[in-house]
Amino acid sequence: MATVYKIHPQTPQPRKIAAVRDALRQGAVMLYPTDTVYAIGCDLNAKNALKRVRQLKQLSNDKPLTFLCSSLSNVASYANVSDPAYRIMKHLIPGPYTFLLPATKSVPRLVMNPKRRTTGIRVPKSPLCLALIEALDNPVISTSALSIIRNSPEDDTEALSKADLFDRMEKQVDVILDSGSELRYQVSTILDLTGDSPQIARQGLGWQEAITWGAQL
Repeated sequence: MATVYKIHPQTPQPRKIAAVRDALRQGAVMLYPTDTVYAIGCDLNAKNALKRVRQLKQLSNDKPLTFLCSSLSNVASYANVSDPAYRIMKHLIPGPYTFLLPATKSVPRLVMNPKRRTTGIRVPKSPLCLALIEALDNPVISTSALSIIRNSPEDDTEALSKADLFDRMEKQVDVILDSGSELRYQVSTILDLTGDSPQIARQGLGWQEAITWGAQL
């Protein structure tokens, strides 16, 4: 049964953040709110936890996992950021965007796409997420929880409540963070920054603004 922490979304309590940090360092998997949807996450460098997240998502090892960084400079430790990528990212960070980028050696193999050696990185506009990253001093995995609880592709996840989500996930994760906010259903916009020009790979929150700054459909 997961431990539930009620954490303020804008001013997260340091004591609770520290407790979650300690759990993540010990290999915990958590369910937590981001600035888009509720996500499944763990410490980027916790190998066994990464394997559990992949099992929950039923992802093969050639599918990259997204993780959260604290800033654009933090992203540069885990990805090779070209000049065109930097120009658009500086306008969109922080926000609801996932950037597909060439991975550096700092990214675990369990996280990246081994064939393309790419990874997905976000810098969220969420004080709670940023507090977790800062306390952990490591990026945090962030993969949508809504796709895990779908019984079939036709399921309407927007019919689910937060209580439904918690009930379905409480035996599959170790920690649940409850920010008190309602469940969100809109995903991030995915921008492929591996080529010469930014390409929108998935339209989600904020995709129009990405086009304003040079992204192409």
